[in-house]
Amino acid sequence: MVDRQNNQALQKLSPDRSLSMEQERLCQQVVSFCQDHVGQGNAVFVIGGDAGTGKSIVINKIFNEIQKLSRQKSDANPLTGTKNYLLVNHPEMMKLYRNISEHSLYVKKKDYERPTTFINTLHRTGQMADVVLVDEAHLLLTKSDKYNRFAQDNHLEEILKCARVVVLVFDDKQVLKFKSHWTKSMLETVLAQKQVQTCQLKNQFRMHAGAQTCAWIDAFCKKTILPVPHDPSFDFRVFEDAQDMYDLVCRKNTEFGLSRMVATYDYPYRLDGQEHFVTEGRFRLKWDIARPEARLPWAERADTIDEVGSVYTVQGFDLNYVGLLLGPSVRYDGVTDTLILDPTRYEDGAAFAGRNGIAQPGQTMERIMLNAINVLMTRAVRGLYIYAHDPALRARLVQLRAG
Repeated sequence: MVDRQNNQALQKLSPDRSLSMEQERLCQQVVSFCQDHVGQGNAVFVIGGDAGTGKSIVINKIFNEIQKLSRQKSDANPLTGTKNYLLVNHPEMMKLYRNISEHSLYVKKKDYERPTTFINTLHRTGQMADVVLVDEAHLLLTKSDKYNRFAQDNHLEEILKCARVVVLVFDDKQVLKFKSHWTKSMLETVLAQKQVQTCQLKNQFRMHAGAQTCAWIDAFCKKTILPVPHDPSFDFRVFEDAQDMYDLVCRKNTEFGLSRMVATYDYPYRLDGQEHFVTEGRFRLKWDIARPEARLPWAERADTIDEVGSVYTVQGFDLNYVGLLLGPSVRYDGVTDTLILDPTRYEDGAAFAGRNGIAQPGQTMERIMLNAINVLMTRAVRGLYIYAHDPALRARLVQLRAG
C-alpha cells in the first residue's frame, strides 16, 4: 500500500518539496531575474516545458521565495515590501493553490487570484503590482469575454500593464479554446517590447514511463498511431470494453488512490445543474459535476471515482492511473493509417466559440482537439488505459498492442 498523503497534489506542489537540479537552478535564476528587474520593470520571464516537467511545482516554489523576500526588511533586498501575485485562470488549480497557502509562512490566500479579477481590481484602483507570476498562461484569454467579465482584448496585455515583472508558465500544446488562442508567435508579438528571458524544462517527472511510451503519446497527438509499447515501468493498456477498463481503474483507486476515468469532450453535457452521462456499451457514468463550493479540487475528491473527468477538471493535476475514453470525434482512417478528428462530434461548444479573427479555424479546431487529448493522456503517473468509441480505431489499437 502506498502513502496516499504523498500522492496529493498539495504535497506535490508544496514549496518544501525537493526539486531536481534543473528545477532548482531555474528557481534561483527566476528569483534573481525578479530582483534585478523589479526596480525598472518592463521585464518578462517565460518558463516553457511539456506536460509533466514540473512547471507548476517550480512556479509555486519561486512564488514562495519571492513572498518570503518581500516580507523581510533589508535595504539590500530589492523585493522588500513588494506587492506580488500568482494568477491562474483555472478554478480547480486556484483551489489547490489557496489550500497550499494554509500551510505556508509567507504566502496568503489573497496572494492568489484569477486573471480577470486581478486586472479589473488594479485598473479600478490604479495600483501597480511588482511581480506577477502566471501559471498555465496558455489559458489566458486572447479576446474579450462578457461571461467572465473581461472587457479588454487580451489578458496578458492587461497583466503587463499592471506589473513591473511578469513570470509566465506557457505550453502551447495545452491551448483548449478559441478565446485562448495562443501560439508561440502570438506570445512573441505581445512580448515584443519587453526584456524577455526564457527557459525550457525538459525532464519528465510526472509519468513514470519509458521513452517509447512518451513517443507513442506524442505521435498519437500528431495523428500517427504507433505499435503500443510494452513498458515495464508504466502500465499502458488498450481495452476492448469500457466497463472492464473502469473496473480496473476502481481497483487501482482502492490500492493506490487518485485513479480516475476521463474522456474527450464528445458526450452531451450542459451547465444546467443536471446530471449528464457518458455511455459506452455496458459502461455508464456521469460527467464531472462542478462544485465551486468544494474545498478540494475534482481530482482529489473521493466521490469523483464515480464520475468521468473532462480536460477542464484534470488539466494541471497528477493522477496515478487514468482510464481514457476516446469519444466519437476521434476516428481512424484505414487508408492512411492515421487519426481523423471530427469537430462536429465535439460537444464542447465553448471551445469553438469566438472564432472571429482566427485565420484558419478548421486547423485551429483540430489543434484544440489534439491538445485536449495530449492533456488527458499526460495526467497519469503509473498507468494509462485507453478505450476508443470508434470501432475501427479500437480494432487498430488492439491490433497494435504489445503481446
